[in-house]
Amino acid sequence: MKVALYNNDQAQSLAIVADLKKELKAQGIALDRENPDLVVSVGGDGTLLGAFQEYIDGNDDLRFVGLHTGHLGFYTDWLGSEVKELVKSLVQDEGQRVSYPLLKMTTVMADGARQEYLALNEGTIKQPVGTMVADICLSGRLFEGFRGDGVAIATPTGSTAYNKANGGAVLHPSLKAIQMSEIASINNRVFRTLGSPLVVPAGQKITIRPKTKAFLLTCDQLEILAEGIEAVEFEVAEKEVHFASFRHLDFWSRVKQAFIADSSDEDVE
Repeated sequence: MKVALYNNDQAQSLAIVADLKKELKAQGIALDRENPDLVVSVGGDGTLLGAFQEYIDGNDDLRFVGLHTGHLGFYTDWLGSEVKELVKSLVQDEGQRVSYPLLKMTTVMADGARQEYLALNEGTIKQPVGTMVADICLSGRLFEGFRGDGVAIATPTGSTAYNKANGGAVLHPSLKAIQMSEIASINNRVFRTLGSPLVVPAGQKITIRPKTKAFLLTCDQLEILAEGIEAVEFEVAEKEVHFASFRHLDFWSRVKQAFIADSSDEDVE
């Protein structure tokens, strides 16, 4: 097994990385930042999103593990105090993994040029100043005329983030779908939207055609000031993200832990 370490620059993360390197070396596990089999993210969920963007274009069988420097995050299974336990699980590794759907975002220029991006959480399209006006198409057909701050398109795991704040539903990642939610839409006799989050399955595409020349796109942590883009397409990606499942919490346990449970909670039959 070849392991890459990806971390933020906080002192606690740097200290944990130093401990990880010692433990990995002691167990004969090689470090390889260029072509790893497994990426260990040290930090928070934001750090893991950064690791995803850094490595997702590599090996299709690549797996991720999240080690959190504070409380357990939504994507992280291990605490900073559990370095030895994490390395022990790597020694005993048999390729266990759990896979989640990804979002593919494609920008289309006037000359037909296309650029693809992958998101673990979500992509958004917004108007930095004023309101965004756009046509929203489903599977190539005009569905609605939108006016407002923008829209967010989330993966099932990302449905717990911006999408949830927009009133969207939380989707289980076994559902290969994406969800579009409106960001402060304006509804009147001219612009009329569905007004509800929209779930689109794999094989169907959401196409947004902004009426303005410049707007802002995001893809997880990546920000793109878009100029000259005629349309942006969103769909379930063919590629999936894989997490090592040594003790990977199931999805609803993560949701409960993130939004409902506290340390005094106990399961009740």
